[in-house]
Amino acid sequence: MIGILIVSHGAFGEALIHSASHVLGKRPLQVQQLGVTVHDDPAAILPQAQELVRQLDSGEGVLVLTDILGATPSNIATRLLAPGRVEGLAGASLPMLIRALTYREEPLAAVVQKAVSGGCDGVIRLNSEIRNAANRS
Repeated sequence: MIGILIVSHGAFGEALIHSASHVLGKRPLQVQQLGVTVHDDPAAILPQAQELVRQLDSGEGVLVLTDILGATPSNIATRLLAPGRVEGLAGASLPMLIRALTYREEPLAAVVQKAVSGGCDGVIRLNSEIRNAANRS
């Protein structure tokens, strides 16, 4: 099973995990988060992030999700990457996380692709057509 680490601003990662737990009906295994605050020193946080990756890797790899490319959490996440073993994605969202959790029995490369498509497919402009479809169900 692919481990998942969310490195994000504040409590965003925990909120994503909590929301995914609600959608899935239980808290998923091998998922952790590391919240970074404005007061944290990235150099001091990195060893903690590396330890979380070690804990989450059962031999099949780890997917690291982060919220905003170029921000401190993504800079920490980037330093965790090891191609083929630890892969990363920026722009974390609930659709991205749900897709990654759903397919994490697949190889790491496939989970990365599914997570990207979940994030992209999860962005939909709401309009009357969507509203009417929702009212029919």
